[in-house]
Amino acid sequence: MSALEKLQVGAQVARMSNEEWEARVNLAACYRLVHHFGLTDLIYNHITLNVPGEPGVFLTNPFGLAYDEVTASSLVKIDVDGNIMSDTPYRINRAGFIIHSAIHIAREDAKCVLHTHSRYSVALACMEGGLVPMTQGGLQFYNRLSYHDYEGFNVNADERARLVESLGSNNAMVLRNHGVLTVGETVGKAFQRMYFLEQAAMVQLDVLKSGKSPYLPSVEVCEATAKRWADGTSDASANDDIEWAALVRQMDRCHPGFRA
Repeated sequence: MSALEKLQVGAQVARMSNEEWEARVNLAACYRLVHHFGLTDLIYNHITLNVPGEPGVFLTNPFGLAYDEVTASSLVKIDVDGNIMSDTPYRINRAGFIIHSAIHIAREDAKCVLHTHSRYSVALACMEGGLVPMTQGGLQFYNRLSYHDYEGFNVNADERARLVESLGSNNAMVLRNHGVLTVGETVGKAFQRMYFLEQAAMVQLDVLKSGKSPYLPSVEVCEATAKRWADGTSDASANDDIEWAALVRQMDRCHPGFRA
C-alpha cells in the first residue's frame, strides 16, 4: 500500500462510528481465527458482517489477502450487489459474494455469514447422507442442518433464490461437493457454529475410519440437546460473549495486528 493509500485509509477510519470500528475489529479477529484453526482455502471464501446502522451494507475481506493478513481497516464495505461503498485500494471477489448476498438479503437475523471450504466439512459435503450428529457440539445440528446441491461456481445471480430456499430457517448449511456455511446474529455465534460443524464432520470421519458402527443417542436425547443449543440454555450457547472475548484475546496473543 502506497503512502497516499495509507493516508486515504486513515481518513476513512477517522470518519467511522465506534460501532463500525468495533464490528471491523471483531470481523478481522474472526478471519484470524479461521486461519488459526486451519479452515482456510488459500485466499478464497468470505466472512461477511453487516455494518451497524447501515442496512444493506456489509464488510468483507479484500481479495488477494490471506486471512492472517486481514485487518480491521483493510475490510471493504460493500452493498448486497457487491458494489464498493467506501474508499479502498482493494477489490473484492464478486463471484464469491453471490452466496453471502443471498443470505443477507433474506435473513435479517443473519448479521454474519461465514463460508469455508475446510477439509473435514468438504469431505462431509461429498458424502451421501451428510452429517450424522453424534457429539454434544454436533447435536445442535440435529434436524437443523440444510443442504444445497452443487451448481458449479457461484457466479449466477439466479442461484440466490435457491440458496435461500435451501437454507430456510436453519443456521448452517452444507453446500454439496463445495463447502459449508454458518450464520449468526453475531460474529462469535457464526464462528462457534462453524467450529462445531467442522468438529462434528471430523469426528464422523474418524468414526468411519475406525470401521466401528457409531453409538448414537436416542432420538429424544438428540432433540432435547438440539433444543438446548437453540434456546440458549446450554453452557456453550448461554456464554457467547465470554467465549468470544476469550477467542479474541487468543488472537491478540497468537496473531496480533488484526486491530490495525
